[in-house]
Amino acid sequence: MTGAAQRAGFWGVLAQRDFRLLWTGDAVSGIGNGVTTVVLPLIALRELEASNFQIGVLASAVWLPWLIVGLPAGAWIDRLRRRPIMMIANAACAVLFASVAIAGLMGAVTYSHLLLVALLTGTATVFFQAAYHAYLPTVLAEADLVEGNSKIQGAEAATRVIGPSFGGLLVATVGLAAGLLVDAFTFVFCFVCICLIRAQETVDRGLGAREPLRRQIALGLRFVAVDPYLRPIVVYGTLLNFGLAGYTTIQIVFLEKTVGVGEFGLGLLLAIAGVGGIVGSMIARPLGRRFGTARSVLICQLVTGPFVLLAPLTTYGAGLLWFCAGGMVMIAGVVSCNVVLGSFRQSYCPPDRLGRVVATSMFLLHSTIPLGALLAGFLGDLVGLRGTMWIMAGLIAPCGLVLLLSPLRGVRDLPSRPTISLR
Repeated sequence: MTGAAQRAGFWGVLAQRDFRLLWTGDAVSGIGNGVTTVVLPLIALRELEASNFQIGVLASAVWLPWLIVGLPAGAWIDRLRRRPIMMIANAACAVLFASVAIAGLMGAVTYSHLLLVALLTGTATVFFQAAYHAYLPTVLAEADLVEGNSKIQGAEAATRVIGPSFGGLLVATVGLAAGLLVDAFTFVFCFVCICLIRAQETVDRGLGAREPLRRQIALGLRFVAVDPYLRPIVVYGTLLNFGLAGYTTIQIVFLEKTVGVGEFGLGLLLAIAGVGGIVGSMIARPLGRRFGTARSVLICQLVTGPFVLLAPLTTYGAGLLWFCAGGMVMIAGVVSCNVVLGSFRQSYCPPDRLGRVVATSMFLLHSTIPLGALLAGFLGDLVGLRGTMWIMAGLIAPCGLVLLLSPLRGVRDLPSRPTISLR
């Protein structure tokens, strides 16, 4: 074996220049997003003295655009080149987060400003995510998609460790506004990386480009609703995301107000829990080879989901281990499933319909996130923060049962091609 081949074998798909650029840009912007998950609610909580419900509204605003433009975004993406869409989305997020940082440095930040930025960056994220997942098969061959998604999920998991801890350190040393400046810079970096990708797309996506927008949206919805595998996967995801949205919305306020954790400790706890994501991305492929892709998804969810019930037991001191253990195992299961299911969707759907099917799936998957965030904020004021943590953990724990009652129970591996037609 030559030295180049050895390096390629060691690095896998990261040896491919275009994928490496795509992966690096997304990983760096993911660190910035991890910083923002700590900084943005702390700005609302400390600088603006926002209530639990207002923090819930702020969290839901990031996801609300999925309900408004999620479906048409997929149809538009199937008509256009995906790389320019990702570049525009990154540029918009960089400008928007920089505006909050500048306002913060001037002492002029307001809740309305935060809410507007959350809505607009959420809209940009809708287009970026739908384009990103549909663009990956342009950069990688079908045989490399599972490994590519594993690398992407691993990077996302790592950023969930690095980002929050870095955000806590930034808040403790240089203040809240500096954290958002870091996030703005990471989006600029991602923009440059995507600019340098050489892989070429074609604008013509087949007959779909000549179809009315409403028909394209309907085709994506029908395909997801009728397909025996996509339908239960989406139902499972929507229920899981509802609980996760409430859990992640309230956890920072819970740790600071109820448990009494400081800035750096807050970032450190989120980082430790996020280590589960790295583990999940590493075990996804071995589990898939050993037990089959369908069975590995079932095993991960049924085994790891109930561990989230440990998190509401968290107290200061040794009791912080409950939060770390519960979050770490739960996140490991979620990330492992995301690696397998993301690769399944990309190889399962026809290329000329992938954009709308991805966007339809993500529209449905994200539709419950703003509702979960709002409910957590409302319950935080109504029954208290610890009570809300119990409710959200109780919603997350049994979600794997949806998959157990689906056709995944009767097969070893997920299929590579659909058994129904989009038309």
